[in-house]
Amino acid sequence: MAYCVMQPGAALGIPRLEGLFLMRFCMVTTFYPPYHFGGDAIFVQALARALVVKGHSVEVMHCEDAYRLQKKSVPVQRASNDGVVVHRLCSPVGFLSPLITQQTGRPGPKTRGLRAILDRDFDVVNFHNISLIGGPGVLEMSKAPVTLYTLHEHWLLCPTHIFWKNQQEACDRPECFSCCIRSGIPPQLWRYTGLIERSLANVDVLLAPSEYTAERHREAGLRPPIHVLPLFSDIEPRSPIEKGAPSRPYFLYVGRVTASKGIAVLLEDFLPMRDYDLIVVGDGDLRTALQRQYADSHHIRFLGFRSHHELIPLYQQATALILPSLAPESFGLSVIESFACGTPAIVHAAGGNREAIDATGGGYVYESREELYEALRALAEGLRLRETLGQRARRGYEQYYTNERYVGAYLDLIGAIRQRKSVVSTT
Repeated sequence: MAYCVMQPGAALGIPRLEGLFLMRFCMVTTFYPPYHFGGDAIFVQALARALVVKGHSVEVMHCEDAYRLQKKSVPVQRASNDGVVVHRLCSPVGFLSPLITQQTGRPGPKTRGLRAILDRDFDVVNFHNISLIGGPGVLEMSKAPVTLYTLHEHWLLCPTHIFWKNQQEACDRPECFSCCIRSGIPPQLWRYTGLIERSLANVDVLLAPSEYTAERHREAGLRPPIHVLPLFSDIEPRSPIEKGAPSRPYFLYVGRVTASKGIAVLLEDFLPMRDYDLIVVGDGDLRTALQRQYADSHHIRFLGFRSHHELIPLYQQATALILPSLAPESFGLSVIESFACGTPAIVHAAGGNREAIDATGGGYVYESREELYEALRALAEGLRLRETLGQRARRGYEQYYTNERYVGAYLDLIGAIRQRKSVVSTT
């Protein structure tokens, strides 16, 4: 057998309740907690758990070998009784398995393990980050009545996933082959064969978390319809904190400590702002070097990774979140987490990150260092302004970005797809 499938934990016995149509879902993604690095995996877990709470059955498949490509240590696994069945794919060929997928665009050694699960009687298969678990080829393996693909990143359009050119700047025009070489990514010749278009023929709808991401994929001429559905956060404070006027304002960064996130630029810009603190939460390839570089700057602190439970008081007591991404991201999940805690955000104008600010008025969008400084001073020195924007942020979260709103719209969309297919099959 080329692949082993591990299932830590058992599914809950969930009945089909009278009057409700409960479905079987399968989520397919490269990374899943605790074997993960970013927000896409956190969101998949939150969605899976939310569906289980609604009474649905959810199974998740992810590639453990892909995680071990970047990190050799085994993450701490905490026992979970959340009802989600997790299949961790691991291969005898180890790291070669995701590398084969990266080069061929197909599951390769993972094929048997994937088929063993996807051949089951699922009502919905939702693909997420598929770059190393199966490439475009895995999309053809769904046999469910409804097949969805959530565009967490721009991987269908960009080998770097995030329009980050030559590891140094946002992409201004496609030069993918040379960019791959300069970025240390093996060029993917399958991108020039039509594999993506053929594989997407098995997908009913592409789910885009922002209008920006939807428009970029529409411009590329992809065939499946694209439905915009902003992500939600499962961070939910149990009680509000009276913020008052802190003796020393602090601003918060939460995310990967990498070049595309703009963290190095933010630190350089923040260095002279010694009346305020900056707290950096997260890990990444720049963390060690940046922590060493700013070791003598006592108003800048690095906390490393923090759990959601630990993030809540950091968000609640912060003057604002800062999201300085240089790459045009699909969605700013940390902005929504901040909004959930009643804290405004200051967001660099890049991709879909700004859309939550535009929709709610819960913060500032900046394009220059001067505009960043203006926003920092306004929020640090204006308690009433900070409270007003924090209230807008929380109201916007409740209106647009809750678990209930997302899952309701998600299930409505699935119902519409099923109905459309039923009508087509009877005509």
